[in-house]
Amino acid sequence: MRDYLAEVFAMLGPGGDRFASPEAWADLEAVLGTKLPEDYKAVIDAYAPVQINGHLYLKHPATERWNLGKEIRQTSDAWAELDWEREDWLEPEENARAVLGLSKVTFGTKDGLVPLTSTDRGEYIFFAPLPDGTGVRICAVEHDGSWYEYRMSFAEWLYRYLIGEDMVGPNSSAFYPGPVLLEPLPMSPDDRPTPTHGPHRGM
Repeated sequence: MRDYLAEVFAMLGPGGDRFASPEAWADLEAVLGTKLPEDYKAVIDAYAPVQINGHLYLKHPATERWNLGKEIRQTSDAWAELDWEREDWLEPEENARAVLGLSKVTFGTKDGLVPLTSTDRGEYIFFAPLPDGTGVRICAVEHDGSWYEYRMSFAEWLYRYLIGEDMVGPNSSAFYPGPVLLEPLPMSPDDRPTPTHGPHRGM
């Protein structure tokens, strides 16, 4: 089986593990009532808080600034305010119940959609169980409200995102040739972290 997590690490370069904390993950998962993907936690521990290639934000549960738990809660609350029971969706792709095969749409819960990351283009990426309970999936929503499902791990989704595949619906590629740009997010108002690049990747 292809090791997408190893390929992501190879593409991003050595991680700092600055804020790695099993306790912070345990506390967050206790609040959510579910385990987050191990590959996701590995990537977050290695690099977050960071912005990747100028678009994708990764936040961490152990930091006060750019806190993942706070981000999950705020994002979940915002999406939960929408009326997901309506039937008059302007476009079929906007109906998360139909696209994702859900009888009820919830956010930040054990059986619901848990926000993992977002971009500065208004895209959101969620982790969720499959409707039949046989596995998990990545669910993505575009800035215009259209939903898409990717039956793969977070590491595979991230790998494909970084090599320029459309991973938030059609024509959503955010590909940049050359090494991946990693911009650590400032941890205080006076912090000016230095951007770094991953290894040469032949693209």
